[in-house]
Amino acid sequence: SVDCSFSRGVCDWKQDADDDFDWNPADRDRGDGYYMAVPAFVGHKNDMGRLKLLLTDLKPKSSYCLIFSYRLAGEKVGKLRVFLANKKTAPVWEENKGKDEKWRTGKIEIFQGAETTNSVTFESERGKGKTGEIGVDNVTLISGPCPED
Repeated sequence: SVDCSFSRGVCDWKQDADDDFDWNPADRDRGDGYYMAVPAFVGHKNDMGRLKLLLTDLKPKSSYCLIFSYRLAGEKVGKLRVFLANKKTAPVWEENKGKDEKWRTGKIEIFQGAETTNSVTFESERGKGKTGEIGVDNVTLISGPCPED
């Protein structure tokens, strides 16, 4: 398993230069490191911010599971989507409202065919809300299919 979390991780994260705003580090409540967040008041409605995880050593014809914590806090805060580089058109995962301020776990199966996935993009779309934030943390890549809950 590969730890891609932001405070201690070994992965290569890049801000997208062609989007509307950057993701920023935010301190965790318990003070152990930070997560990446987009506050609700940044930018205008429908603006996008993309944070890209570069994947270099994935083996072809094998499966992986990307596990991450996410939070959509605040009313009408926006959308969080995840795209895989070789499936550019549609998101492989999307969430558009938080039931509460709690962190939840997202899981995405990555099946490597002959063409390997070389990046995963977390995209935040600004909503109408003025409070709250969209956050991502504890990103981990494990080989094999995603575990059942």
